[in-house]
Amino acid sequence: MDFPSLLIPALCGALASPLGGALALWKRPTTLGLSIAVGFAAGALLGAFAFEMLPKAVQAASLPIAVGGFMVGFAFVYALDLFVHRGASAGEKASQYRHVLSVRRRRHARGDEVTVLAGGTSAEELIEGLTIGVAAATDPSLGLIVGTAIVIDNISESMSIGDLIREKGGDHRVRRIMGWTSLIGVALFVSAMAGFFLLRGLSPVALGCLLAAGAGAMFYLTITELVPEAESHQYQQSSAIAMGLGLLVIFTLSNLS
Repeated sequence: MDFPSLLIPALCGALASPLGGALALWKRPTTLGLSIAVGFAAGALLGAFAFEMLPKAVQAASLPIAVGGFMVGFAFVYALDLFVHRGASAGEKASQYRHVLSVRRRRHARGDEVTVLAGGTSAEELIEGLTIGVAAATDPSLGLIVGTAIVIDNISESMSIGDLIREKGGDHRVRRIMGWTSLIGVALFVSAMAGFFLLRGLSPVALGCLLAAGAGAMFYLTITELVPEAESHQYQQSSAIAMGLGLLVIFTLSNLS
């Protein structure tokens, strides 16, 4: 277990969040820029799951345990998603969409759109930080690759949060953008440290299960949030191109490590 394999990706991931917020403050990202940034992040994360996290989970534990861990992580974040959205969620073109809107109108919101997005992202960072910690405890090279994917993800997510806050307008935009993105970075760093120091003594089977659970949780977030966000801003399928490039970058790093 190599501590720099934890510290470097955890620190870079934590700093990436306020960096993304600062970029959004410096110059509001274009829709094309967002589609490329978010699409590239989605592809990088998908590559990390497919080429590193799940294969290493199977190697450390077994195929059934890795599959079970993935399902648990996926189900946990799915439950968190339903909690944030008051138990009702549907796509805009779903026949159930009107019902979902009526349910949401009858129930008090858990905050404005910015609070829900930034607060939910902070909770996601706890999962991603723990995943970095478990990955570094499992294999130093795995911690670096997973951390690289999360750094890319954090920059794009913070740019999206900054863009949303600027769009909403109001006072204290700088404070809100830097405050939320800094909180996201702190959540990642603290949970990464906790994941490494508290869980590194576990057996390889337990670490493999936790690694698969992290993959399941992050897969859900990638498919439900990053991919739709990237596609909604695409021009000439810019998001798909960026997603493919992101996946190839992680595939290359995986084969070089």
